[in-house]
Formats: sequence, C-alpha cells, structure tokens
Amino acid sequence: MLGLWISLGLVVLLVFVGIGAYNSLVSLRQETNNAWGQIDVQLKRRYDLIPNLVETVKGYMKHEQDTLEKVIQARNMALSANGPHDKATAETAVASALSGFFALAESYPDLKANTNMIELQEELRSTENKISFARQYYNDIVTRYNTKIEAFPSNIFAGMGNFKPKELFELDNPVEREPVKVQF
Repeated sequence: MLGLWISLGLVVLLVFVGIGAYNSLVSLRQETNNAWGQIDVQLKRRYDLIPNLVETVKGYMKHEQDTLEKVIQARNMALSANGPHDKATAETAVASALSGFFALAESYPDLKANTNMIELQEELRSTENKISFARQYYNDIVTRYNTKIEAFPSNIFAGMGNFKPKELFELDNPVEREPVKVQF
C-alpha cells in the first residue's frame, strides 16, 4: 500500500513539473512575440518620422534629390521586410541612408537652425535609442526562450508542444559592428 502512495505521489509531482515547464514555455513564447511587437512599434514610429523629416528638408535641398530618394527607398524596403533577418538587413539600409542624410543636412546652416528640423532630428534620435533597447530586449527574451526549450526537463515538453527556436535580431554585415567614423 505504501508503494502505491509513493508511486501516486511521484506521478502527481511529475504532472506538476510538466505543467510548470509547459506554462513557462508558453509564457516565454508570448514574451518573445511581445518583444518583437515592441520593435515593430518603434520602427513604425521611425517610418512615420522619416516623411516629415524629408518634407522639412526638401525646400532647402532641392538639388540633393538623390539623397532624399535613398532615404525614402530604404524606408519603403524596411516597411515590407518580414522576420528578424530581413528586418535587420532593411534597418541597415535605413540607418545608412539616414546617416548620409544627416551628414548632408549639416552643410545647410539655415536647415540646421530650423526648429522643425531640430525637433525631428531629436525625435529620430530618441526613436533610434528606443529601437536599440527594443532589439536588445528581444534578443534577451529570445535567448531565455531558446535556452528553456533546450534545457532538461522543459525540452521534453517543448518537443511535445512544438515549441521552435526563435531567431535573434543580428547584423549580417561585419562593417556595421565597427564604430562610426565622424568627419568634419
């Protein structure tokens, strides 16, 4: 009789461990989805700011149309990107285009002093910081999630529950990891 109670107790304990592991995996999966959504929110904010910035600058830089078009093309490419890899590639193009755009804007004293331009640049800088933090948070959560689905005993329930590893938000181009060079 004692053996039956011990066996029953072990089964109940295993059921609770399984429930806890499964619920933990579900929670982490939802956190990764939320973290990815937060990146999208900040990217949308950036994409909304870019047309305002371009319109503000257009009057000052009519002959610099090529630079403005590169910014718009990069933005449109980024809007249509899906998944961490495609988004990372598209975001590289946006950052590069904006970098050239701001460098060009520096050579127009009236534009640099324009209140709208200053405010938009500050909003964009703030948004870039938020994007950076959102990417970092996403990668942190994805790392926790991926570790959890590989660690014992949750890996058993991850396999049964069809939990798949998530992709980190990474830069593909090694040049992007180098410090930015500012020249005047």
